[in-house]
Amino acid sequence: MNELAIAFDDIRAAAGRLADIALRTPVRCSRVADDRTGAQLYFKCENFQRMGAFKFRGAYNALAQFTPEQRRAGVIAFSSGNHAQAVALAARLLGMPSLIVMPKDAPPAKLAATRGYQAGQPGSEILLYDRYTEDREAIGRRIAAERGMTLIPPYDHAHVMAGQGTAALELIQETGPLDTLLVCVGGGGLIAGCAVAAKQLAPEIVVHGVEPEAGNDTQQSLARGEIVHIETPKTIADGAQTQHSGALTFPVIQRHVASILTVSDAQLVATMRFFAERMKMVVEPTGCLAAAAALEGAIDLRGQRVGVIVSGGNVDLGAFAGWLAS
Repeated sequence: MNELAIAFDDIRAAAGRLADIALRTPVRCSRVADDRTGAQLYFKCENFQRMGAFKFRGAYNALAQFTPEQRRAGVIAFSSGNHAQAVALAARLLGMPSLIVMPKDAPPAKLAATRGYQAGQPGSEILLYDRYTEDREAIGRRIAAERGMTLIPPYDHAHVMAGQGTAALELIQETGPLDTLLVCVGGGGLIAGCAVAAKQLAPEIVVHGVEPEAGNDTQQSLARGEIVHIETPKTIADGAQTQHSGALTFPVIQRHVASILTVSDAQLVATMRFFAERMKMVVEPTGCLAAAAALEGAIDLRGQRVGVIVSGGNVDLGAFAGWLAS
C-alpha cells in the first residue's frame, strides 16, 4: 500500500505548533438543523478562526517549519483569498516577507484583508492575475525561482494538509466519535487532513466531501480513478473554484473519503441565510458547502451524529446582503 503524504502523527505535531497561536474554534449545535435533518449536527466553526477561515492552520504550520534562509527570502502563495490572508498573517507573525498572487476578481474584502495583514512587513506585496486566462501555479513557480522564495500552495503541500487536519482533531476531541463527517472540497487540503484525523480518532466514521455543482472535479476524479482537470468553475463558492485536486491530496481522498456530494449556488444561499437567521453567524459561500449538503438533503443523515466543517466567514458584505435579499 503506497504511503500517503501525511499521517496522524503529522497532524498531532501540527496541533503542537498551533497551540496558543491558532484559535480553538467553537463547536455549535442547532435544534432547527437537527429537526430538519433528523440527525445531531455538530458545526465546527472555522469562520471564527484567525483571519476568518481554517486556512490559517495550514499556512502557519507550513511557515513555522521554514529554515532561517527560507524566512529571509520569504514566502510566495497563490490564492483567491483565504489562503492569501492566512499566509500573509502567518508570515507577519513569523517576521518574513510574503508575495501573494491573487485573481483580479477576488472578493474586495479578501484583497483588503490580505493587504492589511501585509502592512508594515517589508518586502510584502500582492500580484494580481486573470484567473480565466492566466495560470496562477505557473506564475507562482516562476516568481519563486526568480526570487528564491518558497512557494506554499493552498492545498497540495504536506505541511498545509496536516495543519488543516487539526480542525477535525479538535472537533472529535470535543464531540467524541461521530458517524459521519462532512467537509467542503476545493483542492482537497482540508478534507485530506480532516479525513486522516477522523479515521484515526473514529475508525468507523464515514467522510464525505462537498463541492459546488459547477466545480465537481474531485467527484469526477473519484469516479474515474484519476485526477480530472476542469475549466475554472463559475460559482459563488470562490474558495472552491479550483480546477483539479492535488497530487498529494487526491490519494488521501481516494483512500479515506466515501463520496463527493454537490450542491447548487441556490442551496449555498439558502444555507447562508440559515446561518444568519438561526445561528447568528456570517458564513461565506464556500464555508456553507458541507452544511448545505446536510440541510438541503444531499445525503440522508437520519439518526446519525454528524460533524460539519464550516470552513470560513470571509465574504464581501455587500454581496452577502444581496444574496440574502434575493
